[in-house]
Formats: sequence, structure tokens, C-alpha cells
Amino acid sequence: MQNRRERLVAPVSWWVGVLAFALAWAWLLLVVAGTGAAVVTFVGVAVLTGAVVWAYGRTVVDAGPAGLRGGRAFLTAEHVGAVTPLDRVATREALGPRADARAWLHVRPYVDTAVRVDVDDPADPAPYWLVSTRHPEAVAAALGARPAPSDAPDQPTPDPR
Repeated sequence: MQNRRERLVAPVSWWVGVLAFALAWAWLLLVVAGTGAAVVTFVGVAVLTGAVVWAYGRTVVDAGPAGLRGGRAFLTAEHVGAVTPLDRVATREALGPRADARAWLHVRPYVDTAVRVDVDDPADPAPYWLVSTRHPEAVAAALGARPAPSDAPDQPTPDPR
């Protein structure tokens, strides 16, 4: 198994949104207070909202033999159960109609794939972790992906008589 580390940086469109937001505020102050106030407002708003977007996109997903880290949380390898890489559709399903309110989520709206990691710890109230990643297969491989139990009904065991 090899470590897989990924930073979930915000996409370019979010940074364009930061500039558009700052420009809107600057335009508002240009009309009301003049050029100087508009420039100061543009810089201030751009710096503040840029810091928020930067902090939000600075989160790291780190998977390897020691376990899984999603942001500040860490799931040790001994508690990693079945690992399932999810494509875009499966991720949306897992976040919507098939979600469990007890699950631990580390998701970002601009990353449309994820990995589901079942938690093998009876003391942990979260049945699974759902973690955004741009490379779910690589994260699953780094965790030594054990397939999820089959949804097929169990075969009856023969009667020993």
C-alpha cells in the first residue's frame, strides 16, 4: 500500500466569484462614496473572502497504511472497514436519499466523487465516513480496499443432521 495525499483546493470559478463579490461591493461604494473608498473596499473584501475560500480549500485527505485523515479527523487503520470508491452519481446518492444522519462527512461541493469507508469500531457512533476526493480509486487502494459486503441474500447453510 502506498500513501495517497490530496489537497481539496477550491476551483478557479470560486476565485472568480471572490473577485466578482469584491467588485460588486467596490461598485456600490464607488457610487456612494467615491474612488478611494471603492478601492479600499475592493481590496478588503477580496482579501477577506479570498482568505475564507483559501481556508475552506486547504483541507487535506490523506490515506495510507496508518489510516484515513479527512481534515483534522483521523480514522486509524484498525477501524477501517469496507472501502467503496464512489463515482459522481453514487456520491450524490450517498449524500442525498441514501444518507445516514449518523455518518461522518468530509465533503466539498466542488468535488463530485468520494470514498465511503465503513467504520469497524462499535464505540464510534458513525457507521461510515464519506470523504470527498478527486481520485476515489487511488484513496481506496491506499487504504487496502476491502470490498463492501454483498447486498445479495446469504445462502442458506445446509442442515448438519
